[in-house]
Amino acid sequence: MPELPEVETVRVGLTKYLIGKKITSICYDWPKSFPNSQPDTKNFIENATVISIKRRAKVLLIELDSDYTLVIHLKMTGQLVYRSDKNRFGAGHPNDSLIGDLPDKSTRVTVTFSDQSKLYFNDQRKFGWIRLIPTVEVPSTSFFKKIGPEPLEAAFTNKILLKQLMKRPNTTIKAALLDQTVIAGIGNIYADESLWGAMIHPKQLVKNLTQYQVNTLFNELQYVLRLSIKKGGSTDRNYVNADGKRGSYMDFVRVFRRENQRCPRCHSVIEKIRVASRGTHICPTCQKVN
Repeated sequence: MPELPEVETVRVGLTKYLIGKKITSICYDWPKSFPNSQPDTKNFIENATVISIKRRAKVLLIELDSDYTLVIHLKMTGQLVYRSDKNRFGAGHPNDSLIGDLPDKSTRVTVTFSDQSKLYFNDQRKFGWIRLIPTVEVPSTSFFKKIGPEPLEAAFTNKILLKQLMKRPNTTIKAALLDQTVIAGIGNIYADESLWGAMIHPKQLVKNLTQYQVNTLFNELQYVLRLSIKKGGSTDRNYVNADGKRGSYMDFVRVFRRENQRCPRCHSVIEKIRVASRGTHICPTCQKVN
């Protein structure tokens, strides 16, 4: 599943192409991919104009001038592919649908704009979805109410990080980082990378973290997320950025998927273990449990 930097990269790409475009029609072939009524689609999507594109955690928000928002979750195999006479790009699971003729057998939703350009939502496994929600109600929906603070917002500080982590004092720090109700958008890659940078073992219990460790973890989270956004996200084997190119962050990882290679800090051999039911990469020398 894409993490915060990958979805942010897609948001930037969509903003480049979709702002100001008027939707003339929308069709779908799988109701769970587009669980919205026909009257709502006709009244609030058709003839509406895209006014902004935002991101919350790992979810995209396409805001319309009808005061409704298309909330999009790509899940594991979702794609967003834009096509016009002059421009084309794909974002998401890197199969041939990104470059092939569309719609194809994986296309779940097709949005047509007044200039005849199209946005395709493809999803092989049918886990992703596009939901229409009144814009004013988006923050209060059950899905968004449970999500923790955004780690790159200006208001997010090391004190807030500590406060959020202490909601799960008896769990491992990695499990806490992966919990979207604690912090939004952090997944396996960036949890491993930030913990390595902060020299914290993923099995460290939250309640045993020192203030110094929390401060260092805060700085590392900011660093790895910003670097990944700058590099266009990670590939993580199944993700490409908004221009249809693989992100380059995986060329800069320090520990993730580098088992049996040398730690770039101390030159010990990186190990792969299991923490929070996820494959986890550590340096056994740099990262010790308190």
